[in-house]
Amino acid sequence: MEYRIVERDGFRLAGVMARVPMQFEGENPAIAELARGITEAQRAELHRLMDTEPRRVVNASWDSDTNFQEEAGELTHLIGVPTTAYEVGEGLELVEVPASTWAVFSSDGPHPDAMQQVTARIYAEWLAEAPWELDGFRMLSFSDIRDDGTAYSEIWAPVRRKA
Repeated sequence: MEYRIVERDGFRLAGVMARVPMQFEGENPAIAELARGITEAQRAELHRLMDTEPRRVVNASWDSDTNFQEEAGELTHLIGVPTTAYEVGEGLELVEVPASTWAVFSSDGPHPDAMQQVTARIYAEWLAEAPWELDGFRMLSFSDIRDDGTAYSEIWAPVRRKA
């Protein structure tokens, strides 16, 4: 699998967050509902706060009941932006992300299938073969969705060299 390594100083994620059911394929209705609940004022605040890479609205997931190994239980999901800010507007949460090394994987194809297939390959293939292992608990992703239902997506996974 192709990937690139990115070194990042610590930053924060600002956004809306909720516990949602784990779902490996298709659109997660709970995440879609979370996205629909973002107000115009929150959208404006998120765009104001977006000041560090990747400069996109991102999805971040962590704290899975099954350590992301089974399609069961729940996880914490955030829709938001990377920021260096220390304060956010009403209705938004701020989550610290420590300085990390990130493996960045891309996909291009039908949305969300192409991105979900890359995620599955990260766990099933890449982690077994690469000199890296997951480090930490937040994977970030974003998708630039086109009118035809395809998307360019990136998955950012915090990693460290295997011992």
